[in-house]
Amino acid sequence: MKRLQTNMFKVFAMLAIAVVTLAGCQKEEEVFPAPTISSSGTLAGIPGATVTVKASINAPAGIKSVTVLKNGAAFDSKIFTGEKTAEYSKDYVIEGTVGSSVTFTVQVTDVKNQVSSLVSIPVTVSVVPPKSIIDVEGVIKTNTTWTKDKIYRLKGYVRVGEEPTFGNVTETATLTIQAGTVIIGDKATKGTLVVQRGSKLIAEGTVAEPIVFTSAEGIGSRSPGDWGGVVICGKAPNNLTGVAELEGGYKGFHGGTVANDNSGSLKYVRIEYAGIPLNPNQEINSLTMGSVGSGTKIEYIMTSFGLDDSFEWFGGTVNCKYLVAFKGTDDDFDMDNGYSGTIQFGLGYRDGNLADVSGSNGFEIDNDAAGSSLAPFTSATLVNFSIIGAKGKSSDYLDANFQNGAQLRRNAKVKVYNTFMTGYPAGLYIDSQRGSAKTNAANGELIVKNVVIAGTTGWGTTGFTSLNSGLYGFGVPVVDEEQIARTGATGTVATRPIEIGAGVKASDWFKAIAGNKMLTSTANTGISSALWSARPTLTLTASTSESLIGTALPTLPNTDATDFVGAFKSTDWTAGWAEFNPNSVLYIK
Repeated sequence: MKRLQTNMFKVFAMLAIAVVTLAGCQKEEEVFPAPTISSSGTLAGIPGATVTVKASINAPAGIKSVTVLKNGAAFDSKIFTGEKTAEYSKDYVIEGTVGSSVTFTVQVTDVKNQVSSLVSIPVTVSVVPPKSIIDVEGVIKTNTTWTKDKIYRLKGYVRVGEEPTFGNVTETATLTIQAGTVIIGDKATKGTLVVQRGSKLIAEGTVAEPIVFTSAEGIGSRSPGDWGGVVICGKAPNNLTGVAELEGGYKGFHGGTVANDNSGSLKYVRIEYAGIPLNPNQEINSLTMGSVGSGTKIEYIMTSFGLDDSFEWFGGTVNCKYLVAFKGTDDDFDMDNGYSGTIQFGLGYRDGNLADVSGSNGFEIDNDAAGSSLAPFTSATLVNFSIIGAKGKSSDYLDANFQNGAQLRRNAKVKVYNTFMTGYPAGLYIDSQRGSAKTNAANGELIVKNVVIAGTTGWGTTGFTSLNSGLYGFGVPVVDEEQIARTGATGTVATRPIEIGAGVKASDWFKAIAGNKMLTSTANTGISSALWSARPTLTLTASTSESLIGTALPTLPNTDATDFVGAFKSTDWTAGWAEFNPNSVLYIK
């Protein structure tokens, strides 16, 4: 028995040793601490600046993923493959107003599914620092770039290139203006930018960052005519003799034989509060184009509160698209001296208080001042325009100097398609006091097709002023009389009938052309009730009776196919880059 107990003790002892040995061979599972994050702390910058959200990660068990929230919403995530340390970074473009902030929250998960504490990285929006103002004067003789981090002030006539005498080009240069750049015109010296023949202006803004030429005055103090404007001179043909000088005598020499001449590119550009008188009936316009060639690009241009014409072409062949003439003083679109380009999508929009003593029109188009037969004829093709006078309802004020939606005169051979006109005392006036625009119309050389002219119900013929004596009576969209003279203190008007061909009144000629309409009201055209508002609604809605939608544009060179009358259908192409209240914009801090 004693021997048996001894043997059992030995067995248990051996088993105990085996268990201890086995336990000693088995490694205990390692415990890893949770991951940790460190960041650079608060970030700051001006709106539009780019900052980098950064975090340093330490995860002894290995990194599985990183999750980043922006104000509690998903912003970014990243998967890792077990690295123990890593640097996370992500660029962010600062949004919001000055003084606001955004908070990014970073959290890490390791391969053991342990999570780190949340780490916050605030980004605050700081004040935009004032830009330095660079005075520019004289002649730019070498290729130059203006950048958006500065404001450029035009003092006197600033010339890109130089042509001191007729036909004597001594210097040429290219001025490139970066998107988002602001250029101001000095009031005291009537700052004006003149691009001379052979030189170029490359001013290509974007929807988000248009290039702005404006007054040097502060908010609320800007007025039409605060500065000169933008002048572009080219070498394309005109019907003047040789190289000519733009009206006013400031060495704006233009003209030549190069139809496809290239004076540069303007896109997403605003020109505000420009236009100065130099001599009686001789002015600088918001955008003046002298013999500019078809190699030049002019698109998405808005002129606002100009003292004279918003756009004027003296000869040339340049094609243009997406033009806005907003609350100018004289004419919206003025063409002379053989301009023969194509313009598609244009808006002319007026303020009833702003008109010129010379008479304000949407279109004012001449072959030349004398109405001569000199070639090339002014024969521009105008497509998809909305000419919106200021009188949207009978109670709206309209200065007595407003005249016509379109005044086609002085032997012009212009062609107008798919255009809508309203809010003017008269819609279309074919004026043959000098030259014979009415003969051109009768011969099919002056064309008006798919044009809708709408008045407002109930205005009658006395809604304007006693000076007009019914000549420009509201509700008479096409003028059937020519003004010969206006005499006497009471404004007596002598008139004679316009006949387009033998015995055919202008209004009858107009209505006989397929697609043309004279409407007493805009009610069923599909235009918005907010067309006459602080920020006009320009797009159309479908209408069942007199809709501006559904009229196809004839096939024409240099145009896009459309199926509507006017400048807009369902897309407002002014959105994002145009400004309808420029006197409230802070340009200079």
